[in-house]
Amino acid sequence: MLATQKFASRVVASVLAGQNLNEALNKVWREDPSLLPRQKGAIQDVSYGTLRQLGLIESILKQLLQKPLHEPELKALLLVAIYQLQFSRSAPHAIVDHAVTVAMQTGAGHGKGLVNGVLRNFLRQKDDLFKMAQNSEYGQYSHPAWWISAMRKTYPKQWRNILLANNQHPPMTLRVNLNKTTSDAYIALLALDEIVASSSDGLSIQLQNPVGVDRLPHFFDGWVSVQDLGAQYAARILDLADGQRVLDSCAAPGGKSGHILELAKVNLTAIDNDAARLRRVQENVDRLGQTATLQLGDASQPDTWWDGQLFDRILADVPCSATGVVRRHPDIKWLRRPEDFANFARQQAQMLDALWPLVAPGGKLLYATCSVFAAENTEAASAFSARHANAKQLPLPDFIPADGQLLPTPEHDGFFYALFEKTA
Repeated sequence: MLATQKFASRVVASVLAGQNLNEALNKVWREDPSLLPRQKGAIQDVSYGTLRQLGLIESILKQLLQKPLHEPELKALLLVAIYQLQFSRSAPHAIVDHAVTVAMQTGAGHGKGLVNGVLRNFLRQKDDLFKMAQNSEYGQYSHPAWWISAMRKTYPKQWRNILLANNQHPPMTLRVNLNKTTSDAYIALLALDEIVASSSDGLSIQLQNPVGVDRLPHFFDGWVSVQDLGAQYAARILDLADGQRVLDSCAAPGGKSGHILELAKVNLTAIDNDAARLRRVQENVDRLGQTATLQLGDASQPDTWWDGQLFDRILADVPCSATGVVRRHPDIKWLRRPEDFANFARQQAQMLDALWPLVAPGGKLLYATCSVFAAENTEAASAFSARHANAKQLPLPDFIPADGQLLPTPEHDGFFYALFEKTA
């Protein structure tokens, strides 16, 4: 537990200073390569949990401090320890004792006494502190005030459910490769290993509890892939058929590329502007026993990589705010700023306009984001239609809401889809 608190508080402090959560975790792994897998798992779990519940925990900590605490590492340690005391099953006295030890290692002279006093006061008053913290929207929903306001305005009926869903653990969902097995058959295989799972659509499988991929039968033979249900809809919306030329324009890490190859015998080109991430696409394609043309390139600059042959289908899974996948990336809540959305919208428009000339007449382009903000979704789709007279927006399949917006639920993350056909 000592290592968990020490490194989780370092990770949380880094995120609150503006660093990406994955980068903060990777920095810890590099600095201490002796950490065991179970230790890494505990550090990650506590870091994620603290950031998911940060508004609540900060509201509790504010009540316990006589004056603001301006030492980032000490504040992060208290946040982590309060999260553990409130949400973990570890013994309270052990959490407090280890936090005091970590405080002594931070170099803050008063750290030991402050941490000990704050945490013991929390244990004495935790029920009252918890109730008081939830009197504010920041404490109740653990999102920045501007985000709460934007959700209330955009989704006047669903905003509370969206925010609360963002603070939950995400489901672990599998995409079944129907070329290899069926969902029923695979669920039976999982049951043999005492892994409880179910399927609501006969195409995907949701696990009751997450497991490592090494425990999934025939995972490395391509029988299943780990992919959120909402993300699985992309390839199905594309209306694929054998022989088509298909472009996955922002392919990494390759989940959607793999699904495209499973659904039809197409000529797939997958591009990404990051070489390391493109290697992950290749790994995913190889695991499925499929082939594709992988190319390093920027989707917004096709002149640098396109061979001039038109595509029947293009998946434009564009860079976005990722506000629909917050429960998988809780740092997003604390790193995003209101001005970010205009920047994303400009990037998305530039990419769509660059890709549209690559679509063959009668071909289709699927615009996709993992966002819940209208500026990147419905507004972006409408603006694209207005700029291109030959872009006809098509109705979506019945498994997608008519407006294309999937909101976070226990079954899937938040995504947006808009399908366009080139009329001439």
